[in-house]
Amino acid sequence: MTLRHMLGSALVLTLFALIGTALVAITYDTTREQIMENDRLALLRSLQELVPPSRYDNDPVADTVTVQSLEYLGTSEPVTVYRAREAEEPVAAMFAAEAPNGYAGPIRMLVAVNADGKLAGVRVLSHKETPGLGDRIEVERSDWIHGFVGRSLGDPPIERWAVKKDGGIFDQFTGATVTPRIVVNAVRKALQYFAAYRDTLLAPADKETSDG
Repeated sequence: MTLRHMLGSALVLTLFALIGTALVAITYDTTREQIMENDRLALLRSLQELVPPSRYDNDPVADTVTVQSLEYLGTSEPVTVYRAREAEEPVAAMFAAEAPNGYAGPIRMLVAVNADGKLAGVRVLSHKETPGLGDRIEVERSDWIHGFVGRSLGDPPIERWAVKKDGGIFDQFTGATVTPRIVVNAVRKALQYFAAYRDTLLAPADKETSDG
């Protein structure tokens, strides 16, 4: 192959690469807004599982505050809190909490707390627990996670926020006590966080202050 042919082939390959890159960029630009909207709707559906839209008249995905608390929420990363309101009055706060010491890795959850401090619900977002044992924390696998609905720091008393094997009120799984134990602990800490910073979490946007 002559030098001329080699240069010609290189030019053709470069041209194809530039065209491919341009097409990818154009496709991204034209679909970015749709992707963002799809992500927003998916998040909204997750939130609506815990706090039905009939309970609020605002957009929780747009009414947010960002917080940080490794002690209570199990992660050093910023956490977005989504707020539900009815006629501008707070209804509930929904936020992610993490149990970093899962049997096979972190367990991430979405926790919804009503304005009165009672749990509206809990959902597991991701985990690596043992299939057939620890995965019963998933709502698709069992109804165990529904046992948190209506609970608060006073119901049960704080010392009973544990699985039955540890003197608490929550069921453990046969052959998998570790998983429910750490989920119960993480949910309790999320409630303690809400109780400590309720006013900040539910405050109107123009009245928010740092939660420390």
